[in-house]
Amino acid sequence: MRRAWLGLTLAALALLGGAEADAVLEGRTLRYEDGPQLRWSRTYPAALGDLTPPVTLGDTVYLGVGPVVYALGTNGTLRARYDLPGTVTSLDTTGGMVRVSTQGDGYTERFSLGDPRSGGHVQERVVFPPDPEVTGWLARAARLVPPENLARAVREDPLNPFLALRQAVLAARRGDRYATLDAVRRALSGDLPFPAWVQLAAALDASGFPAAADLALDRARRDAAAREYDPEVRVSRAALLAYGNPSGYVGTLLDQGRLGRAEVWMRYLRELHPRFEGGPALYARYANLLDGQGRSGEAEEWRQFTRGLRAGTLYNLGPEAPRQVRDVVRLVTLALLIALGAALLTLTARAWRVQGEDTRALGGRWAAWVRHPLARARRVAVLYAPWGERLGLAALAAGLLISVVGWQWANITAARLNAPALNIGTYGGGWYAARLDDLDLQPTPDTALLAGLSAQLDGDDSTARARYTLAPGDACALNNLGTIAQTHGDVPQARELYRQALAARPDLAAAAYNLGLNPGTPGTLFQRTYRPTQPRLCYPDDRSLARAVQGDLSVTLLRDLRAPLTALTPGPGQSTRLGWAFLGALALLALLILALLIPRPASAVRQGRPAAYRLAALLLPGTALLEGAWGGVLLLAWAGALAGLAPLAGLNRFAASLDLARPGTRGVLLTLLAATYLLNTAVWITTEVRAARRQRRANREI
Repeated sequence: MRRAWLGLTLAALALLGGAEADAVLEGRTLRYEDGPQLRWSRTYPAALGDLTPPVTLGDTVYLGVGPVVYALGTNGTLRARYDLPGTVTSLDTTGGMVRVSTQGDGYTERFSLGDPRSGGHVQERVVFPPDPEVTGWLARAARLVPPENLARAVREDPLNPFLALRQAVLAARRGDRYATLDAVRRALSGDLPFPAWVQLAAALDASGFPAAADLALDRARRDAAAREYDPEVRVSRAALLAYGNPSGYVGTLLDQGRLGRAEVWMRYLRELHPRFEGGPALYARYANLLDGQGRSGEAEEWRQFTRGLRAGTLYNLGPEAPRQVRDVVRLVTLALLIALGAALLTLTARAWRVQGEDTRALGGRWAAWVRHPLARARRVAVLYAPWGERLGLAALAAGLLISVVGWQWANITAARLNAPALNIGTYGGGWYAARLDDLDLQPTPDTALLAGLSAQLDGDDSTARARYTLAPGDACALNNLGTIAQTHGDVPQARELYRQALAARPDLAAAAYNLGLNPGTPGTLFQRTYRPTQPRLCYPDDRSLARAVQGDLSVTLLRDLRAPLTALTPGPGQSTRLGWAFLGALALLALLILALLIPRPASAVRQGRPAAYRLAALLLPGTALLEGAWGGVLLLAWAGALAGLAPLAGLNRFAASLDLARPGTRGVLLTLLAATYLLNTAVWITTEVRAARRQRRANREI
């Protein structure tokens, strides 16, 4: 009986002591104390990030460490790890559920944590920022463990696969095959975000475990697909670096001549991130290496795949389309500057003598600008030219204005299309929303499509539907409205919307896929493999994104004409120097249009054909023929040839789109230049002969 009472007393005391047990954070150490007794403790290095005060829900202790939350049992065992997109700032158990707040650069997000016994998943969608400090946290935590503490670290954190990989490498060095396989199995047994899977795959590959690396890459693809990352969305070099740097590892494999392993990683990039920054160059390098091995069929297939990625880009030129457009517009700008300068020089040479006579009474050619500015303005060289020549000058100035605006438009569009928010492989999430706000997008149907898509990916269908209605008739928006209807069980309405989308845009692969037509684009192939039960979303292509971030060239031109001084406002891709060039071209065009309304001075008939004018007409093809349309064509052809040959004079900035190292390019430009001079010389001789005959007849009549 005494023994029974003693057992009950000890049990009661144990229960009272358990009620007092709690987790306490002291500095960098988490202590689980039962009254005065310490049950267990964990110490976290400062390099792992800030610690958040722990909370307890049931028999689980939650602790925020940098961008992760650890769920530990009351006996100190790690039950789950929650990978989050930013530093954890607070934990809250109100309502019987653990809610966590994370802090990023200019934004805050809140998430709900699932039961650690059922896998420990975050209930909301997690979109990782392109920040290696966040995506590389697990690997960094494993590297911080000294070798002598590795076994204890594995016991305390069995969910970190990089610790298990370190054990596998050590076991392989000892020749312990069973321990090696067991450690590799443990490394692959967890649940990781796809950037960690990619990092783990690279580490496994480099450590001599290629089969395990292939399995890790497959899990990376599946996790990325579950998080709504998609091959139709571009990925910047910085984002890809944060996602495990697979392209960098491919480069290492190619440098080492390991083409077989490189093929596995190239397939990973092709399936998940085919539109990554620098992709065409890596694809071309890989194809050339395949050619070198006699695998020309595979090489051509990769080249064909690269060409297929140009669809949907600006003018189907590929991912570098805005820069190619910029290079062409630079060349056109230089050609128009040469043409306009040559024409003004020739007209000035013709009017020089008569202009000097007319301004003598006003105080001289230069002093008249001070003494009689209005009268002097009536005697500028352009006004001595016939109306047709002045019209030609105005047309050249208008072309120059448009080319400068086009140059600025290409610069801004390239910069904005490369904005980090649009190049992370998906849309949505707190980091994306904060960075997208920095672009200050105008309300247009294309921006409505972008906003609707990000809301839909984040699970907010009602907001997405409202945004899509702001893009009436847009095929992409119609398709995505159909996916919302299908998700909510309205299949007939969904198919009708898919048909409308396909009718509006017959090449829309998403709508065709949803109607069962099975198109073979990278996006639909990825959908069929990794999201087979879900309808295919339509993602905006580069043309739609360009309209969203900047608008068409006409939009930019009208905006600059309405508010010319905004061209001087600094911004992403916006050059102040080009802004001044735009204002200068606008002023020149305004003056030349004004010149069209002013009659010629009476003395213009005495201009004749002075020697300087004849020399300029001979050396500057087309400048003496501006009254006719063919004269303008000849002048532009000559100026274009000179602009194309500009790198030979050191003006590489203006002709970057032309490779003069190729004999064919240089030969064409030199032939064009020679042809313009031959044609102009023939016309010049004919004109001189006619002028001489007229002069002889006039002399005989006198």
